[in-house]
Amino acid sequence: MSTEITTQKQNFSLAPKDLDEAMRFADMLAGSSIVPKDYIGKPGNCLVAIQWGMELGLQPMQAMQSIAVINGRPSLWGDAMLALVKAHPAFEWIKEECDGNVAICTIKRRGEPEVVQSFGLEEAKRAGLTGKQGPWTQYPKRMLQMRARGFALRDAFPDALRGVVSAEEARDTPTERDMGAAEVVSSRPAQAAAPAALPDYSQSAFADNLPKWSALMHSGAKTADQIIAIVSTKGVLSDAQKSAIRAAAQPKQETPPEIIDAPEQNAQADDDGWIEDYESTEAQQ
Repeated sequence: MSTEITTQKQNFSLAPKDLDEAMRFADMLAGSSIVPKDYIGKPGNCLVAIQWGMELGLQPMQAMQSIAVINGRPSLWGDAMLALVKAHPAFEWIKEECDGNVAICTIKRRGEPEVVQSFGLEEAKRAGLTGKQGPWTQYPKRMLQMRARGFALRDAFPDALRGVVSAEEARDTPTERDMGAAEVVSSRPAQAAAPAALPDYSQSAFADNLPKWSALMHSGAKTADQIIAIVSTKGVLSDAQKSAIRAAAQPKQETPPEIIDAPEQNAQADDDGWIEDYESTEAQQ
């Protein structure tokens, strides 16, 4: 009996099994007073944190305590980032140093070279971090350490952290200013005004130019379709005019020369003369 009760306790989990269960669980957490203030009365934030935690390998209650919503984006506290990385099977070791001026974080992933990141007071001053009230004034050494750690952890284990930044870094990121509604500019060029309608092509001009076009087509310089396309830029051709241009492109049928029969007497005379010339040549030989 006691073994059965122990087993049931070990198997107990608040991890939701489906969306409906997750939503009811988020409502319950949002109504609790022991969750961070970012989640009180905000079941939507609770649901997002639970989902983020599940993707990172955190149980729901771990996610609620480790994930901070800063400037509308979820982030992880530095200690939670370190815990996730140390649980990674490829993690070997990590070394952190800080002398008060510069923090250095060195981390080793199995099969890969060491990753070293640093962050110093000079960088903090350039970023405008040291002059404002809060942790940078109260705990500057700790903040340098968290910034160097966040850089090194994300560089060495991006698969474990999935792009989530440290909450310490997210708090120092300026909030985005509302610049108002963006002006929508079309990427398509403005359409040109429609060209004016062309007049009908003059029949008199057509009659004057047809012989010239015919010569171009017969010389091989232009085809009927090319002539029609060019002329159509000047005026609208009728179907009859187009047909006339195509007809003018057809090869001309040559009229066979007229054969005039010579008088039979002359033909005979020619034949007799040819024969006489031939006989005279034979006699001389």
